Amino acid sequence: MKSLADLHALREKLKKDIKLRKNEGTVIIVGMGTCGIAAGAREVMAAILDELAVRNLNDVQVRQTGCIGMCEQEVLVDVVRPGEPRITYGKVTPADVKKIIAEHVVNGRIVEDMVVGKLSQD
Repeated sequence: MKSLADLHALREKLKKDIKLRKNEGTVIIVGMGTCGIAAGAREVMAAILDELAVRNLNDVQVRQTGCIGMCEQEVLVDVVRPGEPRITYGKVTPADVKKIIAEHVVNGRIVEDMVVGKLSQD
């Protein structure tokens, strides 16, 4: 660190990191068990991270999980928006990611034709 401006920039970056850890925004969870990876989960994860970066969505946290037993539906992607049901999308491809991010993550509209499960937050 060479200046006060560098210190302020670091502070702002760390504030964003802390906000993500507190989980104040939307969470996207990608199934990364061996079944998910075999079905293309790494490519879907990369597409999600790329789309979030392009849209500058800093309040969205991306996590991974292991197999949840719905291997025939892989790649599985969950979207959890604060105060809304957890939505599980199945058979997600990198091409589907833009639609899921635009419709559900940004605009709050569930992409019904891709949903394989809903779990309420109660």
